Amino acid sequence: MSARNTEINRQFRQLLTPGAGHLMPGAANALAARVIESTGHKMLMVSGAAVANTYLGVPDIGLVSLSELAGHVSAIRDVVEIPMLVDGDTGFGNAINVVHTIKVLERAGANAIMLEDQTFPKRCGHFEGKEVVSKFEMVQKLKAAVDAREDDNMMILARTDARSIEGLEGAIERALAYKEAGADFLFIEAPVSVDEMLAIPREVPGIHVCNLVIGGKTPLLSQKELAGMGYSVVLYANIALQASLLAMEKCLTHLHDHGSIVGVEDQLMMFKERQKMVNADHFNALAKRFGERLV
Repeated sequence: MSARNTEINRQFRQLLTPGAGHLMPGAANALAARVIESTGHKMLMVSGAAVANTYLGVPDIGLVSLSELAGHVSAIRDVVEIPMLVDGDTGFGNAINVVHTIKVLERAGANAIMLEDQTFPKRCGHFEGKEVVSKFEMVQKLKAAVDAREDDNMMILARTDARSIEGLEGAIERALAYKEAGADFLFIEAPVSVDEMLAIPREVPGIHVCNLVIGGKTPLLSQKELAGMGYSVVLYANIALQASLLAMEKCLTHLHDHGSIVGVEDQLMMFKERQKMVNADHFNALAKRFGERLV
């Protein structure tokens, strides 16, 4: 592990305190990560759903491989300085597979890795028809993850999808067990009311993530409200993806229907700004230094 990533791990752990209410947008790739950082956000998540949707053009149903995910993580780590939580899905198998998953993603540059208790293949957290493994099996996977990490400041996030299967009480019992197993912070997916959202950090003291999904099951409360409840992270895992999809569809439909971009120019980033977003100045400086053509 690089000294750079070790320092980011340390900073990330210090940031995550109960009630901090940090906003965490999700990224599908290195370009989205650049946009997240450039707009002032202090942390990001590498969203498994976003990677599946953009890289393979498929739903979030467990089709992205560990090596494909690690490639995205490595590319993102190369271009941004802010901490990143990586969606490790179910850990790509049992506790032994989890050991390998943690090692691969930590080497790739993850500052925290999320593991969930769904069965494989997993489903999006706000889909119907989810199934979860036993609490015992997930506890063993989390213990394996904690043992496998190289840097103790590289955090493990335990997610449970049991709310829709075992009810809130069952999900809280799991969260308590996962915390006892060594998880650094917790994520009870898809609470369905404000009362449930209040109960989670109250019943399980610690560092919690609240995931807000447009059109999902969880009420869309503000950052201030969620911080007041005790949440450390307010996650918008697919806001960048959904925004870009809508813009692409609108602009491309306009082009198809009118044969021109006239009328939608204000929804397009100009070339100069686009080059700035991909750090062209850095590569132009390298080109001048080594006598190459400017980009």
